[in-house]
Amino acid sequence: MAAAAAGYRRSRVSLCFATAAGVKALALSAFTLVWTHSIAKVDWQEDWRVTPAGLELVQARVKGTGPGMEPPPEARLVDGWFQWRLARAPMQEVVLGNSGAAGEWRLCHDGQCRTLSEVVGHPIGANVTKMSVCKDP
Repeated sequence: MAAAAAGYRRSRVSLCFATAAGVKALALSAFTLVWTHSIAKVDWQEDWRVTPAGLELVQARVKGTGPGMEPPPEARLVDGWFQWRLARAPMQEVVLGNSGAAGEWRLCHDGQCRTLSEVVGHPIGANVTKMSVCKDP
């Protein structure tokens, strides 16, 4: 019974996207963020966890290389992707910029990928989007 009560008091978290038009919350605990490099036209993917401590970047992958997209020395080539694990502290906020030169950021979860414009319900354009953890009351 005490364990159940302790679990009930645990903070639940959601993923929030803040745009110029407002905030959109998504009830999920893990997702993949994907974008295409504007010059090399190759995809970069990052696996994230949403935790009470913040956004945790777990693993990154890049399909090829390009200016500013060199995989670190510990990266391994697996099925055509250079991939590596990251060990960094959870982040309270991640700022996503969009030059408009290579398409939009895409959020993937449960086998489905959507652009940030689709996720938040309005065009993002070249504006900054802030990604953070929003704690449910």
